[in-house]
Amino acid sequence: MYITLRGTPKGESNGSISPEKSGRSGKARIAPAVLGLGVVSLLTDISSESVAAILPLYITVVIGLGPLAFGFIDGIYQGISAVVRMAGGRWADLSDRPKWVAFAGYALSAVTRFGLLVASGFWAITSVVAVDRVGKGLRTGPRDALIATASEPENLGRNFGVHRAMDTAGALIGPLMAFGILAMLPIGLSGYQTVFVFSCAFAVMGVAVLALAVPDLRRNSKSTKGSESPSVKGDAVRPRWSDLARPALRRLMLAAGALSLVTIGDGFIYLALQDGGGLPPAYFPLLFVGTNFAYLVLAIPMGKLADRIGRARVFVAGYVLLLGCYVMAGLHVAGLLGVIAVLLMLGAFYAATDGVLAALASRLVPAASRASGISAAQTVVALARFGASIGFGLLWQFAGLSSALLVISLGLVVAIPVAGWLLHVRTTRPQDETADAGRVAAT
Repeated sequence: MYITLRGTPKGESNGSISPEKSGRSGKARIAPAVLGLGVVSLLTDISSESVAAILPLYITVVIGLGPLAFGFIDGIYQGISAVVRMAGGRWADLSDRPKWVAFAGYALSAVTRFGLLVASGFWAITSVVAVDRVGKGLRTGPRDALIATASEPENLGRNFGVHRAMDTAGALIGPLMAFGILAMLPIGLSGYQTVFVFSCAFAVMGVAVLALAVPDLRRNSKSTKGSESPSVKGDAVRPRWSDLARPALRRLMLAAGALSLVTIGDGFIYLALQDGGGLPPAYFPLLFVGTNFAYLVLAIPMGKLADRIGRARVFVAGYVLLLGCYVMAGLHVAGLLGVIAVLLMLGAFYAATDGVLAALASRLVPAASRASGISAAQTVVALARFGASIGFGLLWQFAGLSSALLVISLGLVVAIPVAGWLLHVRTTRPQDETADAGRVAAT
């Protein structure tokens, strides 16, 4: 069964994994692979985000660690996946089995959920978080490559938006589940461990759905021969490291890296909001809910907008919204409306950047190196955000929260125009991106 969305070009299909183009319908089908991966991500995010929603308080209140320790663990959470992202993408490209590489990553993360039940010290928690992020690093590139393989080039942004919307539905449910558990149980170790138990259950369900319900799309199989767009026909069958040195991809990685060097983890923003508004600890998970709700609502519209006006434009514009979050959090905007505004802008930032980055990268390398190209861009982002989290933790520890937010805001003011210049935002439209992909095939 296919779900359809109106308003897309007539007669589109998803290559050989969808019915033949009829030329009569104004609907574009979303492939089962995209929907199946969306369900996997939904379940996995219920698991991971229920933990992420309580981790800042668990570390700083229950365990009793300071801002620097939290900055280090948050940096691990943000950046350790960079160590294996390229390995995951390369493994998927060389084996032409992206589903099973993704499966290995999801399974590894599921195992770490059980580790949280026994971890209690700084190094134990850091180790569990690190292994979980290794699993994320393995799975992300192969999963996004599956989505790109199942999609028509004209609908890449929309299909990534569909997946991210389902992913974010889980990210919305997870913090709500954590909030409900902490509301019913006393604030203490037992309440947090109950959240960890539920997290384990959803992680296992996500792995099971991936194994049983997601098709094993392979680039070189007979079932996917017709799914490649004309712009990438004739690519080498085997991936090459030189594919990652193409000028367009290098510009994207430089731009994404510059922006990510001044992108801090959500936990810092939420702690700043709590510091300014005196939010009770029991309500802390609701901050994650607000952000994820905005992301859920805006993921598909932002993806479609990126397909229409240019993915680079939408990507850079997302960081303008993030700058607004920094300014409002740093000024300690009082009242419920100020908090809601920050959460909405933060959700819009993710909707404009997360899936759009993968869509951009997937069109700048040959199909044989698709997972590697996506992973390369995501690796740069993860490494840069790791450095940003460590640096921001140090600034907060020794200069204070307001000064740290001021420094990071000024850095983003500089990075946004630099990224816009690198990506030629003022001139780049979807047809230009397609031309870039055509030049990939020509070389």
